[in-house]
Amino acid sequence: MEFTMPEVADAVAAMLPDRELLVQGAQRHTYTDIVARSNRLAAFLHTAGLGCHTERSALRGHETGQDLLGIYAYNSSAYVEGLLGAFRSRVAPFNVNYRYVRDELRYLLDDSGATALLYHAVFAPRVEEVLPELPRLRTLIQIADDSGNELLPGAVDYESIVGSGPAAPPPVHPCPDDLYVLYTGGTTGMPKGVLWRQHDIFMTAFGGRSLYGGDTVASLDDIAQRAAANPGTTLLILPPLMHGAAQWAVMTALTTGQTVVFTSVVDRLDGQDALRTIEREKAAVVTVVGDAMARPLADAIEKDVGETGGPDLSSLAVIANGGAFLTPTTKQRLIDLMPNAMVIDGVGSSETGAQMTHLSMNGAVATGTFNAGPDTCVIAEDLSTVLPPGHDGLGWLAQRGYVPLGYKGDAAKTATTFPVVDGVRYAVPGDRARHLDGGAIELLGRDSVTINSGGEKIFAEEVELALSSHPAVQDVLVAGRPSDRWGQEVVAVVALTDGAQAGAAELIEHAAGTLARYKLPKAVVFRPAIQRSPAGKADYRWAREQASTD
Repeated sequence: MEFTMPEVADAVAAMLPDRELLVQGAQRHTYTDIVARSNRLAAFLHTAGLGCHTERSALRGHETGQDLLGIYAYNSSAYVEGLLGAFRSRVAPFNVNYRYVRDELRYLLDDSGATALLYHAVFAPRVEEVLPELPRLRTLIQIADDSGNELLPGAVDYESIVGSGPAAPPPVHPCPDDLYVLYTGGTTGMPKGVLWRQHDIFMTAFGGRSLYGGDTVASLDDIAQRAAANPGTTLLILPPLMHGAAQWAVMTALTTGQTVVFTSVVDRLDGQDALRTIEREKAAVVTVVGDAMARPLADAIEKDVGETGGPDLSSLAVIANGGAFLTPTTKQRLIDLMPNAMVIDGVGSSETGAQMTHLSMNGAVATGTFNAGPDTCVIAEDLSTVLPPGHDGLGWLAQRGYVPLGYKGDAAKTATTFPVVDGVRYAVPGDRARHLDGGAIELLGRDSVTINSGGEKIFAEEVELALSSHPAVQDVLVAGRPSDRWGQEVVAVVALTDGAQAGAAELIEHAAGTLARYKLPKAVVFRPAIQRSPAGKADYRWAREQASTD
């Protein structure tokens, strides 16, 4: 059986109608509430003439036959309802980075071919700027907020659509082939829209299959019974929902009968607000993206402990990390602060879904080596074969089975990233890896940010890991810059902890304790802060600019 997200949501809501699905401050919505509100949005989109115009069977992998709805919003129930409402009306939703400036936003909305946009009112002035250049964007839905911005001409107030009235879905039947579109972050190149069949993303990232044992759900009744068996675990989602991993966490919670909590402060990470939310909602899991989120969380815990004795975090059992490295130093710090909690690292990408995990707990902390999930493997450098565990060679981290159809509008890039090896189609987005004896996979880093210095390949994340363990380093990115002698040389862009002092020589000497000499930075560039996405993901384009301008 293949699934659609609307029928999965209906099955869980029928089993758990009064369980809370989304909580944010004083707003509390049950599964029944969210299904009803998303149905009303779907009916509105359908009435506006949006939906599926060409079935998947008549399209190639990089083509779309559906209208696309951009979601340009902070974490909120409206974001989740936007995803579900789009799915139910056979409109394909996609994420919009709310940090984009005018030209970046115009590029994304033009590249996607968006015909509809759901956006918070605070972003209305930016939307108004780009609208004249986007003739296809004809349906505007504005979510009221505290900005005071009026409705744009032609826009419809979101709450007037979803707040009341008949909750019957529109007269269309969602299909497992319908699209879920996830735009890459664009931190190493221009953003690309990854096209997923709804069934495939459900199986690999929305809870349809266990990442640990590989067990898959076989029916809607399976899904409903599994949700009923869940005691109602509460997850606090800190990363913005424009980040794929955050969407996946929310959708997995929905399909497994859990409760999702968002913080009240949505435009930045507020550590104190996060801790108050954990305490108030008795959250069992909190999601982070690398040190950029985990360190402020740890800082907030230490500050509260010092001033007030600390919040009650006894409910917190898991810190779930994905999207960026969480260094051993930061992991250990979190575990020292919360000895009963464990840290779970997840690995995946827009092009693969969830792939691997690693568990750290008191007395057992590490980074870089992971347990492979179902269909995760390492392919040879020349894409000729799958490398067995224990093979000495370096290869590409790959995924088979439930993989995307391709990149929107880009047949050439689709063929490169999703090659066929021995008759099987794989997703190979560009991460270097080794398949170790025993089955674990060592992740080395993205090839696009690998530095070739004197003929040796140096992985930026390996150098970052070595430098970040210095107590004076708050954050670090590593990039290559042109060198007459080496072709490229390693440069570290470093932000120091407030009040700390450390020079380039000291940091390089520290890194020499764990790195070969040829991997050490030839220079260190100090900046007040490291530029990352709102989710905490590295911006290597910015790092290369800083390395080259020093």
